[in-house]
Amino acid sequence: MNFRSDNEGPAAAPILQALVDANQGTAHAYAEDQWSKRLDEAFSEVFEAEVRVLPLATGTAGNSIALAQLCPPWGSVVCHQQAHINQDECGAPEFYNPGCKLAGLTGDLCKLQADDISAWLSHQGAHGVHNNKPSAISLTQATEAGTVYQLDEIQAISAVARANDLYLHMDGARFANALISLGASAADMTWRSGVDILSFGASKNGCISAEALVLFGHPDWYADLERRRKRAGHLLCKMRYVSAQLLAYLENDLWLTLAAKANEHAARFAAAIDQHPTAELAWPVEGNEVFLRWPREKLQALQDRGFDFYFWPGSDDLARLVFACTHSDTLIDQLISNLDEIQ
Repeated sequence: MNFRSDNEGPAAAPILQALVDANQGTAHAYAEDQWSKRLDEAFSEVFEAEVRVLPLATGTAGNSIALAQLCPPWGSVVCHQQAHINQDECGAPEFYNPGCKLAGLTGDLCKLQADDISAWLSHQGAHGVHNNKPSAISLTQATEAGTVYQLDEIQAISAVARANDLYLHMDGARFANALISLGASAADMTWRSGVDILSFGASKNGCISAEALVLFGHPDWYADLERRRKRAGHLLCKMRYVSAQLLAYLENDLWLTLAAKANEHAARFAAAIDQHPTAELAWPVEGNEVFLRWPREKLQALQDRGFDFYFWPGSDDLARLVFACTHSDTLIDQLISNLDEIQ
């Protein structure tokens, strides 16, 4: 009964079928196959604009390649202190772009605030060439606290970026879950709000090692991004198996259906916590992650009943449970029932 992460569950059945269908005969290598060549059109329909897409195998590579494009080696990327790129990618953004510096700011609910970014930027450059040059802002959507940037928050941060000649990147590892939470369009949450490039995640929502970079405008960046992908070792020779998944993921809004199910499960568990006499929510539940604050012995008792989840680093009374599209309603019923039995 695994709630450790949404990337530990099985692939969705339509994704597996897409792989079987793609596994017929030969296909050109290195993203020259028929599936990869259809990605621009498929994603452009979803985002209601002409976009360019680069399929990749991991979100770490997507974030790092994107930020290397946005930020020179002497530059810095503004992010939240708890952002995935800052805490959970083993220095990959700096590895892909030696000299680049991540500037982690604080903010409630693991979200950057436009005013805080402006204040920080106003103090940069005091020592001229001795300082890193702020070059980009990166937003994690949904955040590491499971919260979601609202459209007006993204737009306010975008305005700060534009006023300071910075680019805006979105780490969308749980992009679909955030989109369902907002009830917005993919266009509204990205380019219409000022996002320049998106790391589009699919592996956490039913795919197998399938991610993508989505480029909004900036056509002159595309050739550079292709070379960065190759240099990073992510131009897979059998890219058709990544691209076929992405096409199936978008088809008939499968990606949104899967994310909606995961979010619904999280909301049900959050409602049960709200009704519990001793358990409480650490942060609002806005996607598919629930942060449960409870005495350690209570959390341990839940684990002893077979429910697997993470204790949040540095805290004895905080656990993260992540709800996946592949969890069954019966499993959620069992989780809630066991929560209620532990007083």
